[in-house]
Amino acid sequence: MNWSDQVVLLTGGTGSFGKKFTEILLREHAPKKLIVFSRDELKQFEMRKQFDGPQMRYFIGDVRDGDRLRRAMQGVDIVVHAAALKQVPACEYNPIEAVKTNIEGARNIIDAALDNDVKQVLALSTDKAVNPVNLYGATKLVAEKLFVQANSYRGTGPTGFSCVRYGNVVGSRGSVIPLFMEQRKSGTVTVTDERMTRFWLTLDQGVRFVINCIERMHGGEVFIPKIPSTTIMDLVHAMAPDCDVNFVGIRPGEKLHEVLISEDESRLALDVGDMFVIQPAHPWWQADHWQGGKELPLDYRYASNTNDQWLNIDEIRSLVDNLEIA
Repeated sequence: MNWSDQVVLLTGGTGSFGKKFTEILLREHAPKKLIVFSRDELKQFEMRKQFDGPQMRYFIGDVRDGDRLRRAMQGVDIVVHAAALKQVPACEYNPIEAVKTNIEGARNIIDAALDNDVKQVLALSTDKAVNPVNLYGATKLVAEKLFVQANSYRGTGPTGFSCVRYGNVVGSRGSVIPLFMEQRKSGTVTVTDERMTRFWLTLDQGVRFVINCIERMHGGEVFIPKIPSTTIMDLVHAMAPDCDVNFVGIRPGEKLHEVLISEDESRLALDVGDMFVIQPAHPWWQADHWQGGKELPLDYRYASNTNDQWLNIDEIRSLVDNLEIA
């Protein structure tokens, strides 16, 4: 793909992912134009101080507004959809708002992309969409299904829709690592359950994975990176070895372990070396799109507690020491 010919629109562009995506795409791929689409004028004002070249555009808008999205996508080749309500407690307390942004917003993205003949749409999803136990995960599951099935609406049009699904991002706002950094100043950190495990990747890795998937997608796939796990207690020992630990109990809607591919999904998934690809079970899908991919074992489950990649305490410390909180 020649990115210098591409006009890219990024929803949720002023968030942690959006800023890192903008940095890497401008520095390494030089798109024809990059449109940051978000609803917060102050965050756009701040981001413009860092990224304000001739390729950059800043559009105020909300993914809940279909008319605004249609206007914003005129002449756009690629859409990266990162906008979402993603804080679990906030979504539980404001469920209708989560539905409006995460589900109705997904529909608006799909309709606007189809109406404007956008070539590629890649939506960011989450491990919480797999067997969801909270409203946030349920909304992202619905969004995933919408984006995959949207490929059947394109007819002879050019638009392809795919998703990426991954776990915790090291250092992103609201994650446990910035929380531990703040709590260790007091000498005590809080842990919900000592058995907990999590997948981890860096913002840099997440952005590069998204770019890689855009370059390889056909439309209909859900892409999952191969990433390492940690135990929550190894994270504590790496970040706050001299602190007391206050066990507060697992929170509503929280899982002990993360799952990126369920047993049922594994029947449709392929191992393609650097990642897994879940293929859609729809008649429009061409089975030869990912020739050479290896089928997964029967009832395979890609989960943080059964992962074969683990970060040790020194590796966690190295990650945290080089961390920029986004």
